Amino acid sequence: MEAFGDRLKVMVKLFRRECHRVLPSERTAIHGADGMLMLLQLAMAEVSKQHAGEFKVALSDVLMAWKHLLLDKLHLPPPDFARLENYDLILEAYESSLKRSNTVDLVDILSMYDQLRLADSDPGEPVSPIQLFEFLSGNMEVSELPDSSVPSTPSSKSRPCSSQVKMAVRRVFCSYLNLLVNAKNDMALALTLDVPSRALGRQAFTDVKHAAHNNNTSLFLAVTSFVRAIQLGGKGYAPTESHPLRKHVKGLSDFVQFLDNLEEILGEIPDPSVCGARLVSAIRAALVKGRSSGDAVYAAAEETTRELQERICQLHQIQKQTANGSGTGISPARPKAYAVNHCTAFGGRDTVKVLMALLDEEALTPPCRNKAALLSEDQPVLSGAQGTCVLSLFRSPEVSTGCSPEPLKKRVQSRLDLLKPKAKDRGIRSQFACTYKDEEMPLNRVLEFPSSSQVPTCVHPAPKHQTIPAVEETTTVFPAKSTSECPNKEQSGVQRGAALGPRSGNVQNGDAGSGNRKRTVTQAQRKGNKRKQVDSDQHGGSENEPPEKKRLTCVSVKMPGKNVGKASSKKKLIAGQGKLTSFFRV
Repeated sequence: MEAFGDRLKVMVKLFRRECHRVLPSERTAIHGADGMLMLLQLAMAEVSKQHAGEFKVALSDVLMAWKHLLLDKLHLPPPDFARLENYDLILEAYESSLKRSNTVDLVDILSMYDQLRLADSDPGEPVSPIQLFEFLSGNMEVSELPDSSVPSTPSSKSRPCSSQVKMAVRRVFCSYLNLLVNAKNDMALALTLDVPSRALGRQAFTDVKHAAHNNNTSLFLAVTSFVRAIQLGGKGYAPTESHPLRKHVKGLSDFVQFLDNLEEILGEIPDPSVCGARLVSAIRAALVKGRSSGDAVYAAAEETTRELQERICQLHQIQKQTANGSGTGISPARPKAYAVNHCTAFGGRDTVKVLMALLDEEALTPPCRNKAALLSEDQPVLSGAQGTCVLSLFRSPEVSTGCSPEPLKKRVQSRLDLLKPKAKDRGIRSQFACTYKDEEMPLNRVLEFPSSSQVPTCVHPAPKHQTIPAVEETTTVFPAKSTSECPNKEQSGVQRGAALGPRSGNVQNGDAGSGNRKRTVTQAQRKGNKRKQVDSDQHGGSENEPPEKKRLTCVSVKMPGKNVGKASSKKKLIAGQGKLTSFFRV
């Protein structure tokens, strides 16, 4: 008697050969028992969100709905327990997900078998509905027998479900290969978007899901269209800065770039065995990057890579042996006439047939017995941050409603702490403290800062009024046309007076020093202004004539009301007068 696994393969091969007659696409993917159960869980959570407001579902409800779903689709008697409340909506959401993702389940293939088979060449129904129900429920012991034309290898045996990490890693490998065959598979994109880690968590997946829903497209098309618009679109076609996917552009670009690399391998290597090995190796390299050889994910990736490469080579040998006959029974996935890259579309046809045969075998794998491990949110960590759980990915992040979980006392205290003035740091600051902007300039410094008209024009400005000592005699320097110069004796006296500084000759009149300071300064300023005005009047008539060389003349001005000796009147100068004299000489 033929094994049950071989009869399932006959049913699937017939579907692949004749699916173009009933389906719009020849690359339709097949959901196995585990994929059907995960899809049902998502459909139930979606219905629960619409009616109860929460995107979650209990495991017991999923198992009850699972049994009802299988019996209804196989047209078998219903179970003895009642249906769920919204079972009809759940079934509708499940079928809608299959159609939207361009996928079918094993029950659909069995129902289409009589319609697709040829009466003369194809056998009758290889699998009965009761047998398929027992297989999908996990109640049947199935021992897959390898093909007689291929030597027996460990990879041809059924995959055990004891290792949760290996099961998750193998699912990621098959999801990447599934995206190369069927880009509309939303489940495959959900399992690979952030594996390995690309900083695309729940928020990024939710934004992608909303963008796909708004544009009525698949998740993969929403991602690729956004990235292509960023890379190739001009200023008028690129997405706006407020686009929700803008903040995830780096991770999405890395994901699309990785799939582009896989597509390039698929189109450039004509040999399916070599091409399939290269594809699996590229996925393995991405998964184990940054992991040590002792890591569980690293070991599972190495083992899965070896098994998939061996199975791809075996499937290619089977296709070569049956090439002269009726073929492998799998449609070659004919490329469209409007394909952008014709080389890729035609060059990867043989490899695509091998990949589809590999994925079909994965769909026929016996279901996992531990349903809680399959549907639980505690999945093994593959992306570096958290495990890949489909239910938690499709659940949108919670939006804050304004209610704080903290008690009122803590909220008031935190608000008061924010309103308290912060103590200023009085520590030692650097020499560039004037450039800091953390504190404003004091008001007195703002008011005392001189305007542009008050800024001194000399390199060595005179001291302030408060520091000018009392003097009896001032010497003013101004330009004049006279050819007479100061005698050497008088120049030496000026230099000595500048060196002596604020020495005064009237030491006896110390009580009237403060009163004489202001009068001396104001009189000297008035006389200086008058001399400047006279000098400008003298040059007013010869405006167009070339100016003559001006010489510096030392003029001694005697202050009135002072009884000073002649010897002291020639030597005493105002403080800073020597510096001004040397400045005007230059």
